[in-house]
Amino acid sequence: MSETIVIVGAGQAAAQAVDSLRRAGFAGRLVVVGDEPYLPYQRPPLSKKFLAGELPLERLTIRPASFYEGAGVELRLGVRAEGLDLAGRTLLLGDGERIGYDRLLLATGSQPRRATVPGHDLVGVHVLRTIADVDRIRAELAPGARIAIVGAGYVGLEVAATCVALGHPVEVIEAAPRVLARVAAPEVSAFYAAEHARHGVRLHLGTGLAAFLPRADDSRRVGAVVTTGGERLAADLVVVGIGVVPNTGLALAAGLACDNGIAVDAGCRTSDPHVYAAGDCASQAGPRYGRRVRLESVDNAFEQAKTAAANLLGGEVVHDRVPWFWSDQYDLKLLIAGLAGEHDRVVLRGRPEDRSFACCYLRGPALVAIDCINSPKDYMAAKKLIAEALPLDPARLADPAVALKDAAA
Repeated sequence: MSETIVIVGAGQAAAQAVDSLRRAGFAGRLVVVGDEPYLPYQRPPLSKKFLAGELPLERLTIRPASFYEGAGVELRLGVRAEGLDLAGRTLLLGDGERIGYDRLLLATGSQPRRATVPGHDLVGVHVLRTIADVDRIRAELAPGARIAIVGAGYVGLEVAATCVALGHPVEVIEAAPRVLARVAAPEVSAFYAAEHARHGVRLHLGTGLAAFLPRADDSRRVGAVVTTGGERLAADLVVVGIGVVPNTGLALAAGLACDNGIAVDAGCRTSDPHVYAAGDCASQAGPRYGRRVRLESVDNAFEQAKTAAANLLGGEVVHDRVPWFWSDQYDLKLLIAGLAGEHDRVVLRGRPEDRSFACCYLRGPALVAIDCINSPKDYMAAKKLIAEALPLDPARLADPAVALKDAAA
């Protein structure tokens, strides 16, 4: 009898899992369930070129419809997965359909954290995670509209760069004392703060969000943002970018172990031997960091999906890659490899004023992470150095005249 594999979620991990499963020779029934009415698509352009109107909808799609047709995939799009029966190996959909499975991959992704202050439900207060979110934002981007962005992480700053380039006045409110505080060293934060200020973005750092106020002429629509410092900032449109939370509702209700995400081992297996998880929703225990790590990145979604696909077919593959991320703001390409936070020293490589430099995070003599701004060669070399944990000479590391690959002690 033919086996059935069901993939819950229709994002980057799902697209890769389909490709990997069919390439590996899986000829059974393959079903993809997604609550959006779209084929799996790229999310990174949503805050940049797609928001700016420079990228058409069809260019977001990871694979065309013909790929899924050719792969014999049954698509259930625009319908939610409502229940998971582990004992009966059955998935319940919102339209009443029940799908039996032999093995199942949860690739349910994440959802934006939402503001809970007074006025959070006013028209004009948005999050940005989906095509529908961007459609709503673009519909309100009237010429000259004043934009307030809550949160100075990657998404908030990317939206700020996009909107100011479109000619909008932009205010950014951030509770931390610096931008990118959760992910970057102070040197990188200072560089990006100066860059945004140079383009006309007004940064309000070290101050939180107190409330959204309605317009004087329309009580349903946002008209201002009030900070915890008491400042009132006029706003015709607000984008809240204060992080995401993993979509674990289906897993929790089914009784799967969760720990800041769906708990998986190094092979992407959950606490049920027939269920795997990959992407933003997965909290993975692996050999590289000695603790659970949940990553929100395209690369991680793709790579975990490859691992999960191999193991869904009986493999024993371990996911142990150096993670990487990127952010595009203005003419700046930020490339990040590894995970900072467990470092004990930061070495600056090059000069920020040259708009091409790197920030190296060391633990002992080894490189554990790097932020590369307009410095792709350093990024490529750093991925290998991080993976091999080679001891480095800090003086050579700090000298941009020395190739990064030659900075070993």
